[in-house]
Amino acid sequence: MTVPMTLRLETLSVDECLRLLGSRYLGRVAFVVDGEPHVRPVNYRLHEGIIVFRTDYGGLLDLIHLANVAFEVDDADHEYHTGWSVVVRGKAEEVWQPDELRVLRELPLRPWAPGPRDHYVRISPLEITGRRITGPAAHRLEHPEV
Repeated sequence: MTVPMTLRLETLSVDECLRLLGSRYLGRVAFVVDGEPHVRPVNYRLHEGIIVFRTDYGGLLDLIHLANVAFEVDDADHEYHTGWSVVVRGKAEEVWQPDELRVLRELPLRPWAPGPRDHYVRISPLEITGRRITGPAAHRLEHPEV
């Protein structure tokens, strides 16, 4: 017989959210265009508390430059129904100042999508929230029949 798992939902601190953001490289940027929500996956880096990703000219850059956006990163164990999610709300803007670009070009941030992705975008957080669903250390305990 399998003992049911006791799951717990916890709110993450900003420090823990930043640690988790820094541990991943793929997230989703969410934005609104003409009243309709859109979500795009992007590979990114966390640099000094700021989310940075690269994109091409036009397209996504035109849609989000100076817009309020949300950025989400998560991880899940589908078998045990555990995982975490971090959401950042902030303003997206293209980085264009030469001194800032010089620093960002040194980051290990290589676009996964094909084509020229030579425009850097930063999301400066206004709010960072996160949640984690956890279970016991031993996910499944087998008990002998009584």
